[in-house]
Amino acid sequence: MAFWNELLTSTTADAETQFDRLKNRLFGRLDASKPYRIIYYRGFGSPTAVWLTGRVLRQRDLSTPSDRDTFWQNLLATYQRFGSREVPGVTVRIEAFGQAYTAVTDSDGYFQVTVNPPNDLPPGRAWFPVRYSLDGIKQPATELNEEHGPVVKEGHLMISPPYSQFGVISDIDDTVLVTDATNLIQTAKLTFLGNAYTRLPFAGIAAFYRALQSGPVTTLFNPIYFVSSSPWNLYDLLVDFFRIQGIPKGPILLRDLDLSAKLLSSQGHHTHKLSMIRKVLDVNPQLPFVLIGDSGQQDPEIYSQVVRENPGRILAVYIRDVTPDQRDESVRELIRTTQAEKVPMLLVADTVEAAEHAASLGLIDPDTIPEIRADRRADEAS
Repeated sequence: MAFWNELLTSTTADAETQFDRLKNRLFGRLDASKPYRIIYYRGFGSPTAVWLTGRVLRQRDLSTPSDRDTFWQNLLATYQRFGSREVPGVTVRIEAFGQAYTAVTDSDGYFQVTVNPPNDLPPGRAWFPVRYSLDGIKQPATELNEEHGPVVKEGHLMISPPYSQFGVISDIDDTVLVTDATNLIQTAKLTFLGNAYTRLPFAGIAAFYRALQSGPVTTLFNPIYFVSSSPWNLYDLLVDFFRIQGIPKGPILLRDLDLSAKLLSSQGHHTHKLSMIRKVLDVNPQLPFVLIGDSGQQDPEIYSQVVRENPGRILAVYIRDVTPDQRDESVRELIRTTQAEKVPMLLVADTVEAAEHAASLGLIDPDTIPEIRADRRADEAS
């Protein structure tokens, strides 16, 4: 078995390399007129270290989605997301907190850097500006863009304020966003043929997450991190979706679209999510966390491992029930194991059930429960 796994991994890696070479030959000349585009992913960290990452592509700006977009407009936007051309080996200049840093893009156009904030950060602030630019590169002249201007992108990073009481780590697919991840055909249809307006939230999720961010005292700011195995190509769609639905803003941690057998496997999903959760916990050593996911993939298994690795740091785990009864029994066994660690882990039918339990633990203001119920009814009606 190990031989066949190794052979499959090697074969897919070789195929991906050959595909990249062919793509470079076919589209290299066509890309000459495409503008450079810096895609920044919301950075996050603590008063001692901040992790920043992004990507450099040759790609025209995607059109702003609307609830009137046609099937063909959505399909074109999906093609643009997945058909973009990465730019390897360019230097990205990152300016944050009055300091400048540099990073070089890898073979897939990604860059990352860890920066150190100053010691005198404003105590009441969570979001800080960051500026990205490409050293020595200007936009190509086209009919729409006659000036060879610099390539610049303005963004923001998040640092948990000292008064945060806890953080939240949330899955996205079938936890926040209706995806039906256990049905590959339905998932593909929703992903490739829809947009941020056609995608549906789980009922009441926006109000629940706003309550968690505010905590039991509405002057608080509890950071929320979203972790998913979806590809970075869908980042803009998720940002738009959260904005449209009124879901609190937070870092969104996705992964590279890789053809390797390792990343396509369930083990790859497990490894990626666990790695990202560990990173969030590492940069927020002062915070306990609430974990939210669903029963559809491996969230119960991953969260149970996180509880074991971090005694005393996990306040509660909420798992939305989206699977048949046979899966529920294995999830309940994990729940029994996790509760033996003195951590409440619940398999919940809906958002209100999770919110009522969170209120009983003092994680949210009980007065937000009617709003969460109303939000659930409104989402269900729409």
